[in-house]
Amino acid sequence: MHRIPRLFAALGFAVAFASPSPSAQTKGGTLPRTPDGHPDLQGIWDFRSATPLERPARFAGREFMTPDEVVEYERLALAREDGRPPDDARSLEEQSVHPVWWLDYGKKVVKTARTSLIVDPPDGKMPPMTAEGRERAAARRAAARTHGPADSYENRSLMERCITRGLPEVTLPGPYNNNLQIVQTPSHALLFTEMIHDARVIPMDGRPHHVPGFRAWMGDSRGRWEGDTLVIDTTNFTDRTNFRGAGQNLHLVERLTRVDADTIEYRFTLEDPTTWTRPWTVAYPMVKTEGPIYEYACHEGNYGLRDILSGARWEEKHTEEAAKKKP
Repeated sequence: MHRIPRLFAALGFAVAFASPSPSAQTKGGTLPRTPDGHPDLQGIWDFRSATPLERPARFAGREFMTPDEVVEYERLALAREDGRPPDDARSLEEQSVHPVWWLDYGKKVVKTARTSLIVDPPDGKMPPMTAEGRERAAARRAAARTHGPADSYENRSLMERCITRGLPEVTLPGPYNNNLQIVQTPSHALLFTEMIHDARVIPMDGRPHHVPGFRAWMGDSRGRWEGDTLVIDTTNFTDRTNFRGAGQNLHLVERLTRVDADTIEYRFTLEDPTTWTRPWTVAYPMVKTEGPIYEYACHEGNYGLRDILSGARWEEKHTEEAAKKKP
């Protein structure tokens, strides 16, 4: 059922390395380390959260919630009928195609009690878009209107087509499958997200990025250690992996730091001077969980795309027929 073991075999991963040496196990607060001395980040990590990406109006000008506000916000998260976080503006009618019982949004705010996952800029908001970014967004909207969302399967989103949720969207808290599995070897790290089977194999041997003409859905990632923090530098995105308006010029830097036996601080910074007026940073904890990671069976029995396209053709046909009948 799981694809991860096949990935290990294909890449020649040294499974014996995956277990930390007995002497490196947690003792008196010491973090576990792999045999080569680096922090052991391996395992399955849950990143569900009720904390919004951007700071909502109710917390304007404030970086942290009070203890009473944490209790109230988590009460609101539990009480919301459609399962979404309290400040998700979408109504029950606008929810996804999945039934409410399918959804698995976080019901707890982050341990730090921050009012947003964005930690920089200080206002907890995405920075403004540049003029070029706004023009590109407008061109995308115009193209969508010209071609129509159901002219072809290629007009549907990459996520809907089971290709990818894209970086860094794939590691942002979402409606379900908020799990990340990490495996380390001396020369590579593997980050496997439960959503849409995205697996990144990240070289750790100091090799440079590919030439600029090489483009990939998830970009071109290179890893290194800075002290006890795993740093992943990713470039060479395509212009189709659109994250909040960005595209092929996106530069993503992720930092994973194990802060205790049950927590990794995950922090990433996004920079694209053709899209935003300044870089911005998101940070939140990932909590160790038993798992397992389940295979995301996206295409098996997925007749929705066929129905979307055939339904659009039906509407077009009957619209044309109705127009012809008008006096």
